[in-house]
Order: sequence, then structure tokens, then C-alpha cells
Amino acid sequence: MSPNLTALRTIARREVARILRIWGQTLVPPAITMTLYFLIFGNLIGSRIGTMDGISYMDFIVPGLVMMAIIQNAYGNISSSFFGAKFGRHIEEMLVSPMPNWVILGGYVAGGVLRGLMVGAIVLLISMFFTRISVPHPFITLATVLLGATIFSLAGFVNAVYAKKFDDIAIVPTFILTPLTYLGGVFYSVKLLPDWAEAATHLNPIFYMVNAFRYGLLGQSDVSMATAFALMVGFVLALGALGLWLLKKGIGLRS
Repeated sequence: MSPNLTALRTIARREVARILRIWGQTLVPPAITMTLYFLIFGNLIGSRIGTMDGISYMDFIVPGLVMMAIIQNAYGNISSSFFGAKFGRHIEEMLVSPMPNWVILGGYVAGGVLRGLMVGAIVLLISMFFTRISVPHPFITLATVLLGATIFSLAGFVNAVYAKKFDDIAIVPTFILTPLTYLGGVFYSVKLLPDWAEAATHLNPIFYMVNAFRYGLLGQSDVSMATAFALMVGFVLALGALGLWLLKKGIGLRS
């Protein structure tokens, strides 16, 4: 195995060990939160709503809740982990090592993606206690999960690079990520909105991820898969290039 692949595997393995070591903070809270969503929105409110776009409300919200958990945890993992490395000053050891920047970025992103996948799997398992899950389009389902987790891992990395204190880590999830998620069609169909709100929703990238995942699980979507995947791939390339550029320039990393 080449030295670069060994380094990549080492960083990713360290990230996974961190996730499992503090599983009470990384895996349990999202499981509890999503269980409450299923109970309150799915069982209590959903029983009164009935159907959404011709399918039961519980089935409708499952893809959105799973995707929401993946996005939040992929973002949160790398933003806190990389900022912790920067705060502890040991990121400088990586920057002066022979490791290329893509290895550093790839290792941390792999950790974020793996946490997103683990939490997503847990939430999907929990949803099976409330409804039956089928996957008519497994390739689209898996591709959406991987691309969505990668996008928000990269976004979390950018946040961590620019953050100067721990409070800065919470600003983006609180004021940007959470509103975009709730307004991304997790709990409702965009067809219910007035024209101006529907047009605004189509500017929300999370809307495309949620609908692509919903298509993978339910075979139904408010957007075309070509548009959704083109957008997700574009975000991966743009954020990946930005992350490599930030490492190359040492912005927010060297003092």
C-alpha cells in the first residue's frame, strides 16, 4: 500500500475511533431525536394529516428525516473534529508532513461521511418500527446518501477552517443549515406552497437531496433526478476544490 493511502486510512480510522469512543454524543442523541420526530409528526400529527402526495404521511417523512440526520451529523463531525485539531495545534504537524492536501481533506471527509452513514442507518432502522421500508431504487438511494454526506462534510470542513472559536462552529448549523433543512421539503410537499415560496424552495440545495432520497425509497420526487444529481456533483467538486485551496494557502490554519 502506498504511503498516501496508508495516511488516508490512518486519518479515517482515527475519525471512526473518535466517533465510536464518544458514541453517547455522536450516535445516541440523533437516534432519540428522530424517534421523537416519528412519534410526534408521524404517529400523532400524521394520523390527522392522512396522506401527502398520495402516500401516507409517515412514509413521506421517513426519507426527509433520514437525510436530515445524515446531513447534520456529517457536517457536525468534521466541523468539530477538524476545529479541535486546529485548536489543539496538531493540525500544523499534518501540514508540514509529506502528506498531500487531498489526503488530509479526504481522511476527515471520510470520517464525516461514515458518521453520516452510521446515523442514517440507525434512523432508517428506527423508522422500521413505525412503517414498512422498501427501496425501489437502491443505486439512487446509496448515491444520494454518499453525495449528500460528502457535500456537508466538505461544508463542515470549510466552517472549521474559518472558525476562530468554538462558538463559530454552531453559527452555521443554527442559522443556515437548520432553516434550510426544515424548508427543504422534509415535512411537506413543495406543491402545497404558493408560487413564490415554491420558486424559493427550488433555490435550496437540501430540497434536491431530500427529494432524490425520497425517490430512492418511495419512487416519488418533486424534481428530476438529472437536476438533483448534477447539483450534488457540482457542490462536491466546488467544495472539494475550495477545501484543497484553503489547505494549500493555509488560510485560518497557520498563525
